[in-house]
Amino acid sequence: MAAYETLVARAGRPALAPGTRVIRVCAGSTCNAMGRDKLVAALRKELAARGLADEVTVLETGCHGLCQEGPIVVVHPEGVFYPRLSPKDIAEIVETSVVGDGVVERLLYRHPETGEPVVREDDIPFYARQRRVVRELNGRINPTSIDDYLAHGGYRALASVLAGRQPEDVIAEIERSGLRGRGGAGFPTGRKWRSCRANPGEVHYVVCNGDEGDPGAFMDRAILEDNPHSVIEGMAIAAYAIGWDNTPVQGYVYVRHEYPLAVARLRTALEQARERGLLGKDILGSGFEFDIRINQGAGAFVCGESTALTASIEGQRGMPRGKHIRTVAHGLWGQPTNLNNVETYANVPWIINHGAEAFAALGTATSKGTKIFSLAGKVRNTGLVEVPMGATLREVIFGVGGGMLPGREFKAVQLGGPSGGCLPAELLDEPVDFESLTGAGAMMGSGGMIVVDDSTCMVDFARFFLRFTSEESCGKCVPCRVGTTRMLEILERISAGEASVDDVELLERLCGDVIEGSLCQLGGSAPNPVLTTLRYFRDEVMAHVVEKRCPAKVCRPLIKYVIDPEKCTGCHACFTACPVGAISGERKQPHVIDQSLCIKCDTCRQVCKFDAIPVVDAEPALTEGRSR
Repeated sequence: MAAYETLVARAGRPALAPGTRVIRVCAGSTCNAMGRDKLVAALRKELAARGLADEVTVLETGCHGLCQEGPIVVVHPEGVFYPRLSPKDIAEIVETSVVGDGVVERLLYRHPETGEPVVREDDIPFYARQRRVVRELNGRINPTSIDDYLAHGGYRALASVLAGRQPEDVIAEIERSGLRGRGGAGFPTGRKWRSCRANPGEVHYVVCNGDEGDPGAFMDRAILEDNPHSVIEGMAIAAYAIGWDNTPVQGYVYVRHEYPLAVARLRTALEQARERGLLGKDILGSGFEFDIRINQGAGAFVCGESTALTASIEGQRGMPRGKHIRTVAHGLWGQPTNLNNVETYANVPWIINHGAEAFAALGTATSKGTKIFSLAGKVRNTGLVEVPMGATLREVIFGVGGGMLPGREFKAVQLGGPSGGCLPAELLDEPVDFESLTGAGAMMGSGGMIVVDDSTCMVDFARFFLRFTSEESCGKCVPCRVGTTRMLEILERISAGEASVDDVELLERLCGDVIEGSLCQLGGSAPNPVLTTLRYFRDEVMAHVVEKRCPAKVCRPLIKYVIDPEKCTGCHACFTACPVGAISGERKQPHVIDQSLCIKCDTCRQVCKFDAIPVVDAEPALTEGRSR
């Protein structure tokens, strides 16, 4: 451990050491897009003007998690939390909370239930109700500084492994922890490592799947942006356990090119790790040799599948090779390959540092540890959430997420991305673990969690996911390529009020055929959003089919916009905003919508200040839907 302790001494004390005056600024993708750079420039300028530049540290960190409240600033040592800031707020914050010891109350976060100001970050329900393991340092270290990571105990797990633990002991520790893959079906991580080690080869590969393609999912991107060294350390430990004493081991991180910030920070972290002797030859003087390369994918959803991913790294077209292929035996270039996702590797250092028993104490009997979710949709608090396995959907959505937006009711939550399912309100007390979600017709997946309210049409929602999987199909097998297309066509007919009861029955049969016949699990799970919609929201589907109406007033062929003459003031706002000139009327007189011209874009309703443009059911068609 001497070489490691030398690195720690060189790193110095943590920037967030107790009692230090530090201003943390979120530098995650969302806050960057909201103007973080201008905020930091204003902050540094104000501190310099007051002669405080050497006394106060400005720490640009990774994502704090509460993404909708950015840009975020936290003033330490008090931990005062300021959301949604602009450069014009900086002078007042420095004067009040840095020079003085007060708070700027008008800039504080407001409790989502009471509306009262909350001063400290740790007292905000969104943070207080989480249990952070993987994201323990996110928002607290500079992701581009290896010294920051080392000062907080980074690479201690790798050093302890290299200091004398046998590879078999490391695998046994991961097995005892109960860690399961965080990217899909939840295969036991230790068992996968053991299988990979047992398979002979000229070289063993350790591959990190950072190709999260689920709509609304950004957990892996955030880990790579916020704490890339945790992933590197986890991969290095996996490489040591899997085979360095038998064969050479090489690492790859496969990440989509749409994540430029994640790639840039990962590349910086790799360079820093090599410079400090934590990657490359003779790591920490142990004789262990391992390095990692970055491979950027083109963004195809199917490349998240293991055999398609390895084919892409090899320079081939990213297409699955078949259900019987096991990458632990025949993976990258035909060699034994261990493939885990970003979050799985990021759990490994914590397990080694704290012990398998501490990790296994979190979660349920079969689903251990914590899980990160990207909470999105019609919920008060959107962002990144980490909770113990087994927490209920209600605890995540209403406890951490703050519940629904004012005036709306919870309708469903979609888990697992396009391969997952839509669960209704009666399942809000369902625990979030692998077995419970699978039994309900959904899946953990990588951790996307999209909440919808009573303004969402479940037919339209299912159609969105099925269109995505249909367009992203690699086309190799007929059940996926053709089956999802035919399923989408039926959903299109349902949403247009042109389907029959026979179409619904055909849709269900097609779902079964696609599941059974698809070459890979991405095609095999594509029907899940449709099946759960039929299972839990069948009445809403049948309203489209039998009554030719959309209860949520979303499906355009089944609705129309009208102007209430009792409420219309003739203000001309809708007249001016309509992109197709479908609205007529004199000023200060009730207006009228020409239904033959209206494209149902919703612009008129959005600009009306008098709630005078309701959405109503269109007149039922004279002919019934086609039967089969």
